[in-house]
Amino acid sequence: MFLKTSFTTLIVGMFVVYVLHTCWVMYGIVYTKPCDNPKVDNCITPFLAGNPKLQMSIYSSLRRNAEGGHTLIHKEENFDVNTKFERIVNVSIPKKTRNNGTLYALIFVHQAGVTPWQDPRQVHLVAQLTTYMVPKPPEISLISGDDHTQGQKQTGQQHERNPDTKGGTGPTSLSAHPVSHWRSQLTLNIVGDHFVFDREYLPSDVHRYLRVFQNGKKMVYLPLLFVDELSNRVKDLVEINSTSTELPLTISYDSISLGRMRFWIHMQDAVYSLQQFGFTEKDADEIKGIFVDTNLYFLALTFFVAAFHLLFDFLAFKNDISFWKKKKSMVGMSSKAVLWRCFSTIVIFLYLFDEQTSLLVLIPAGIGSVIEVWKVKKAFKIQVYWKGCKPRFLFGKLDESERRTEEYDTLAMKYLSYLLYPLCIGGALYALIFLRYKSWYSWLINSLVNGVYAFGFLFMLPQLFVNYKLKSVAHLPWKAFMYKAFNTFIDDVFAFIITMPTSHRLACFRDDVVFLIYLYQRWLYPVDKTRVNEYGVSFDEQPKRKTHKD
Repeated sequence: MFLKTSFTTLIVGMFVVYVLHTCWVMYGIVYTKPCDNPKVDNCITPFLAGNPKLQMSIYSSLRRNAEGGHTLIHKEENFDVNTKFERIVNVSIPKKTRNNGTLYALIFVHQAGVTPWQDPRQVHLVAQLTTYMVPKPPEISLISGDDHTQGQKQTGQQHERNPDTKGGTGPTSLSAHPVSHWRSQLTLNIVGDHFVFDREYLPSDVHRYLRVFQNGKKMVYLPLLFVDELSNRVKDLVEINSTSTELPLTISYDSISLGRMRFWIHMQDAVYSLQQFGFTEKDADEIKGIFVDTNLYFLALTFFVAAFHLLFDFLAFKNDISFWKKKKSMVGMSSKAVLWRCFSTIVIFLYLFDEQTSLLVLIPAGIGSVIEVWKVKKAFKIQVYWKGCKPRFLFGKLDESERRTEEYDTLAMKYLSYLLYPLCIGGALYALIFLRYKSWYSWLINSLVNGVYAFGFLFMLPQLFVNYKLKSVAHLPWKAFMYKAFNTFIDDVFAFIITMPTSHRLACFRDDVVFLIYLYQRWLYPVDKTRVNEYGVSFDEQPKRKTHKD
């Protein structure tokens, strides 16, 4: 019985187990078992239940432990845990920080009327106000050579008078080395629930934020203070230079539930782990955007969408490779469409790499490029022979049926070139004259990818034309097509979630139209068993089985 189980069924079963296990883990994160009887000794009661008068004080310091001095940047008197607020303050930047140094924020919640160092029951956390990142290269006009240097110099001179100005200035803007950037957002939270913990079921993720003191026979925990690092986005960073004597800081506060805080702790730890594995600040920022810019319900939907996207990606790759591995004839298949798909996939990969797109988008694009190159080798029957260190290529010959398909393919491309080439060349010349780029390579890649995105779907039309001429779609890999169709509609959802170039986002919706036309042809041309199937043979050509002897 187990030997008859297909590989696809096994993968789907593992996927279902993975989703159920993830749901169970997520439930364990957001749910915390409370203490059933608050009067017993193993319960830890909240300090906030007594409605104490509190104050929030925030200091800046060059070191995490405040050695070497600290400066008060904001004080929130009559602090109410359940009252949301937002304050914009100007922070003085020390000389060491301006010279590519760091700066920290010390956040204290303590008894009102005294300093944090005089209150033994204060809670505090340390947040980094600066981070290191390579500045974005300047873009210039390739025709006139004009850039934004003049505007940047003027901005640098006015930066001290106008602290709200964003963007890097000075010589560090042209540096290829990481420079210090200012985090203009500081988001703080305190658990507003008067939750009673059970000492035997105390969550390990909350333990590091928990400060407990003995009050008679009872154990009391101080307010759970939390710094939301996920709210620190790359778009809010400001490059620090020698003229940045003062910069704005937006301090946001809101209460938070215990379950949401635990979930946020796990997400921050996950992002930190990815950075330890080599993810850059920009890569981590893409993941942060998924969590910060959406509510929890939409976040749950995102998880299921991402899981199904991963499953359909794998099944599409598996069926596509299986189809092309067994394919021996190109009857009914547009070889030019295969070649174009290979070219466009490589161009898109280079464009995404040049734009420093998230690895979530870049890695699948790279894998897809390798598979498309392999398809071209199969479609044109290319054999590679090595003579020493030099490769030699041998192209296979076409039979009569394949030559007829090639004629339809060439005719479709001829009509298509009358429309496609002028549009691509005109778009490239317009971009060269009116837009700015980092280099000639950047202009070339952008022009090619704009042609791919804007008019690339036209190269899918030769296959539709071949289907129309042959009045058949039996030669197409329909399993892989359907998985890709599902992924195309899933990509429509991801287009609003994951940060990506606008042209790449529009291309997701463009593919929907093409797949709908393929589905229409599937309905229009029903399966004829006398025609070739996806493996290059017809039903009538299959060998007959031996008769059974009683």
